[in-house]
Amino acid sequence: MVKTVVGEEAQLKALEETLSASASPAQVGLVVGKLSASSDRALAYSLIPTPPTDSGAPACSLLRAAPNPNPNPKAAKAASSDASSSLDFDVDWVAEHARQVSRMLLGGMTVIGIYIWASEASFKATSPVVLSQVLRAVSQVAPLYGTGVDERLLIHISYSPRRWACRICDMSSGRLRPCDFKNSKLLASLQTFRCTYNFEIRLPVVQSEPFKKVISKAISHLTKQVQNAKALIDGVLILDGMDNTLEGPHNVEFLVPFKNNLPAEEGVAGLLLFAGSVSALAYLGPKESIAEVISDLKLDIITSLRSRLDIILDEADDDSTTNNLENSLSQKATQVVFHELRVPYSFPFPRRILIPWMAGSYICDYLQQSETTEDAMERCKEVMSLEADMGNYSIVEPESASAATLGSFWDVVPGALSKAPSEPGLKEMNSGQNGSRKTHGSSFSILMPFVVLLIAVLVGCIFTLSATLKT
Repeated sequence: MVKTVVGEEAQLKALEETLSASASPAQVGLVVGKLSASSDRALAYSLIPTPPTDSGAPACSLLRAAPNPNPNPKAAKAASSDASSSLDFDVDWVAEHARQVSRMLLGGMTVIGIYIWASEASFKATSPVVLSQVLRAVSQVAPLYGTGVDERLLIHISYSPRRWACRICDMSSGRLRPCDFKNSKLLASLQTFRCTYNFEIRLPVVQSEPFKKVISKAISHLTKQVQNAKALIDGVLILDGMDNTLEGPHNVEFLVPFKNNLPAEEGVAGLLLFAGSVSALAYLGPKESIAEVISDLKLDIITSLRSRLDIILDEADDDSTTNNLENSLSQKATQVVFHELRVPYSFPFPRRILIPWMAGSYICDYLQQSETTEDAMERCKEVMSLEADMGNYSIVEPESASAATLGSFWDVVPGALSKAPSEPGLKEMNSGQNGSRKTHGSSFSILMPFVVLLIAVLVGCIFTLSATLKT
């Protein structure tokens, strides 16, 4: 249960100054930070304003109440400052913003709630039910995987009078309760943990399985593999309960258990080869354990792959909605019927790039084959409110190739390669090499008995000759 919220002093004060200069009567945005079941403190690293909708309307505005046709003069005077100026939210738009921001965050940072810039009167005039609805919508699209936390933050920044207040929302009941709020220098104490996780998974594809289910199954299989991996930090094996005595950035390697056999399934029509590498990064906050950052780093690997799948599906939906005559790669991939393929089919996933954010930390984005870093910067400016020229940013591209590839679906079918049309490529070359090895091995196995028999005959002849000479 969260009892205290600690905010990054520099970031929160900078936002307050920006809001004061804007003279906006109301604004809503997201709180990026860290919630942990093992701590009663929540860390708020940054507040990100929700941009206007596609039509230019604000995501949060003042809702004027309808005038009373038979007003009581005494009651009207007392209620005019409250009931006439409650807050109105575009809940779907705030949730969509939370989904996109969550996709750009790295390990150790998540969307943990919302903030509201409004007067004290407007905030009090808004029903707690409305506020909890906004928080619930945000929590559904930006879940806190693996934390066991069912709470979210609501930070109210009042400009009349000027003050900050924080409340915790229990998502199961929707109840809001106050908590302590203070500022500190959090970003200066963050430690960075990086890793490059290479993977290769082969899974059977059941007949008529759709694209999303096939890839989701592969990611779920990879999740189990990652969760069971042991971690090496700077070459040292990390044991449970190890204290955080490390300093500076660190490199992490994961020791993966031996692979199990393919799971047995009925109606198998092919084989999915899911292979590539993921560049992952996680931040260790103050008073957090090594076990927490390792867990965050593992989660960053999995959420990164899930985000790439979501991007492919979103792009395919957009192309379908706009009736794009020239189908994109994403739309073509989602329309593939795997069990009908007769040749290997390969599809690249979007690759991850890292973009400098605040105080030496990074956010990420994903590039399709047809996109450039300028496209990523435009998205970051809109979603994360980055205000800088492209030249001031040193973008890191840790993944030089596609993060994942779908390969042959026919290796699991007996005799399928002989039925499939022959096309030049690495897969056929490998198959040919393997076939050569098998041929040599078979010839060697056949000749071996004859060699042994010949040696036995020669040895017998020698013994016979020796016995004859002695007599």
